[in-house]
Amino acid sequence: MSATRKYVRLLATAAAAALLWGVAADSRAANLFELNFWLSGPRYDAVVPLCEESWPLLQIQEAFAEKERRFWNSELKIVGFERVHEVKFMPWASGTIPRRFCSGRVLTNDGHARTIHYSIAENTGFAGASTGVEWCVVGLDRNWAYNPACRMARP
Repeated sequence: MSATRKYVRLLATAAAAALLWGVAADSRAANLFELNFWLSGPRYDAVVPLCEESWPLLQIQEAFAEKERRFWNSELKIVGFERVHEVKFMPWASGTIPRRFCSGRVLTNDGHARTIHYSIAENTGFAGASTGVEWCVVGLDRNWAYNPACRMARP
């Protein structure tokens, strides 16, 4: 047998032994290098804008108009908000993403007033770097993302 064949055979045996050892190894705690000590997880401060603040309402107005224009070929826009109020703040277990759930009425440029449900959540915006807003206008959830009647947008 040539030296090259012996070397290849030795490498194949070593690789097979390493694979078997990895599969058959018992479970044990992670060593110091396996710990993700730099990835400490999210640290929420529960700093979430209030329902009535202008920033979340402006985000909803812009996103609503964009969605109607791009996906539904509609010129429908939100022209105003009324009776906006908080429904719940952080309704779930400790350690979950802080969210403020809100409801109110929107006035659209077709002359109708409709109910809106929305949530403002910490670190759920673009790339988790900012506050995010999720919303649903009852009667205009055309892709049924929050069906029935925007129920999934509430706590």
